[in-house]
Amino acid sequence: MANIIPTELIERKTLLIRGHKVMLDFHLASLYDVKTRALKRAVKRNRERFPEDFCFE
Repeated sequence: MANIIPTELIERKTLLIRGHKVMLDFHLASLYDVKTRALKRAVKRNRERFPEDFCFE
């Protein structure tokens, strides 16, 4: 069974920047228990699986 991440933990790692909810890459990687480098690599390899506004650099 998949581990469920508590809503409170997600809310604590979500920032409000210029009116947009944003989560930094290292916060998102920690939620998935992967290294930031692995998360970025997965997104780069599978762009079509993510919404257009999923990330920016």
